[in-house]
Amino acid sequence: MENFYQFQLVLLSVICAILLGFEHYLKSKKPPPPENFKDPLIEENIEVGHVLQTNGAVAPTTTTPRANALSTLMRKYLLVYAIVMGADWLQGPYVYSLYREQYDFPERLVAVLFVTGFMSAGIFAPLVGVWADTYGRKRICLLFCILYATTCGLLLFPFFPILLLARVFGGISTSILFSAFESWLVSSSSNAALSSEDLSTIMGRATLVNGFVATGAGIFSNQLVEWNSGGFRSPFVASGCLLILAWVVISGSWSENYGGGGGTGGALLSADVFQIRRLGAAWRIVASDPILLVLGLTQTVFEGSMYLFVFIWVPILQESSIDPSLPLGYIFSAFMVSMMLGSQLYTYITAHWFRPSPVPQKHARSSSVASLSSQGDSSLSLHAQLSSLVCAASAVTFAACVSIGKGKSQQGEHLKFWAFCLFEACVGMYYPVQGMLRGSLIANEHRATLSALFRVPLNVFVVVSLLTGVSSAREAVLTTCAVVLAISSLTTAFVVIPRVDGSTQSRTA
Repeated sequence: MENFYQFQLVLLSVICAILLGFEHYLKSKKPPPPENFKDPLIEENIEVGHVLQTNGAVAPTTTTPRANALSTLMRKYLLVYAIVMGADWLQGPYVYSLYREQYDFPERLVAVLFVTGFMSAGIFAPLVGVWADTYGRKRICLLFCILYATTCGLLLFPFFPILLLARVFGGISTSILFSAFESWLVSSSSNAALSSEDLSTIMGRATLVNGFVATGAGIFSNQLVEWNSGGFRSPFVASGCLLILAWVVISGSWSENYGGGGGTGGALLSADVFQIRRLGAAWRIVASDPILLVLGLTQTVFEGSMYLFVFIWVPILQESSIDPSLPLGYIFSAFMVSMMLGSQLYTYITAHWFRPSPVPQKHARSSSVASLSSQGDSSLSLHAQLSSLVCAASAVTFAACVSIGKGKSQQGEHLKFWAFCLFEACVGMYYPVQGMLRGSLIANEHRATLSALFRVPLNVFVVVSLLTGVSSAREAVLTTCAVVLAISSLTTAFVVIPRVDGSTQSRTA
C-alpha cells in the first residue's frame, strides 16, 4: 500500500515539475510591451512629481519601471509569506499528537482546546481587522509574530490552563495571518501603481510557494520528531524561531499602510479600543452589497469545509483501507503537490489563457464594481467564474466520497484519495481567486476589517460542526459540505457574475 502512495506522489511531482517548466517556457515567449507603451497610473504620478508611499504620503520619485516595482513587492511579500506559513505548517501536524499522545490529555479536553482556538479566532477576527486598518497592517503583522511565537512557547508546558491560553493566542494569530498580510499586499500593490494582473501573479505565486513550504515543512518536522526520539515539542521550537525571523524581516523590509482614517495614533486607541463604529460601518457595507454577502458566504463555506477536511481525511481513508497503517506523510505531501498544481492551473488561466487588453488599471478603488474599468470588469468576471467553478468542483469531490461508501476496498480507498487530491487542487485555485476578488471588491478603507469580519461566520461554522461530533458523523459532514459548496457555487453564478457582466456591457454599449 505504501508503494501506491509513493508512486502517486512521484507522479504528481513529475507533473508539477513539467508544468513549471512549461510555464517558464511560455513566460519566456511572452512578447514584451511596446517601446512606446506608458503605464497611465505611473505616468499620472510622474506628472505631479511623486508616487504614493505605502502610508499614503508622497515622496519624490523617478520613472521606476513597473516590472521593477512588481519584482520588489513580490520578493518582499513572498519571503515573509514563506517564513510565516512555514512556521504554521511546522506545528500543524503535531498539535493533536502533542495534546493526546505526549501530554496524555483525554479526548474530551483535546476537543475543548481545539474549540477554544476556533472560538478565539471568531471572537477576535473583527477586532483584528479593524485594528489593522486603523493602526497599521505592518504593525499588526509584527504583533502576529510575537503572539504566535508566544503560543509556541506556551505549548511546551503540559498544564491545561496554559494550553488554553495558548489556544486563545493561536486563534488571534490565525485571524491576523489570513487577513492583515493579504491586506498589506493589496494596499502596497495599489500604492505602487501595479495592475490587477500583477496582483494576480503575486497571489498565484504565493499559493505555489505555500505548497512548496508545506511539503518541506512536513518532511522537516518529521525529521525533528525523529531526532527528538518521538517527542512532539521540537517542531514548535523551530516554528517559534521562524516567527522571530519573520519579525526581523518585516521590521526591516516592509513599509506601513493603513485603511481609511488610519495612522492617527494613540488618540483613536484610547477613544474606542473596540472600534464599534468602524465595525458597524463595515457591516453596513456588507449588508448593502449582495456581491460582498456572496463573497463572505463563499469564504465561510469553502474554508469551513477545508478545516473540517483536516479533521476527517485520515479516518475516512482508514475506514476504506485494507492496510491498518497508512503512510500519512506521503499522502499529506501528495495533497500539497496537488495544491501546487491548482495554483499552476490558476496562473496559466489568468496569465496565458485569459489575456485582457494591455491597459493596466488600478484595482481595489471601491467596494462597488461600478467603479472598475472595463479591463477590471473582465478580470473580475473571470475570477467570479473561477470561484463558482472551484466551489462546484469541491462539491463534486465530497459527493463522490459519499457515493463510494464506507466498505473496505482498495478501489474505494484509491478513489477517495484522488477525490481528496482534486479538492486540494481546488484549494490551490481558491486562495488566489478569493484574494483577487477581495482585492478588487473591497475598498482600502475597510479591507482588513471586512476580510477579518468574513472569518466570524467561518469559525462559528467550524465550532458548531466540531461540537456536533465530526468524527462520529463523517458521512453527514461530507454531505453537508457538498450541499453548501453547491449553494455557494450557484449564488456566485446567479448573483456575482451577472452583476459584473452587466457592468461591463453597460460600459461598452
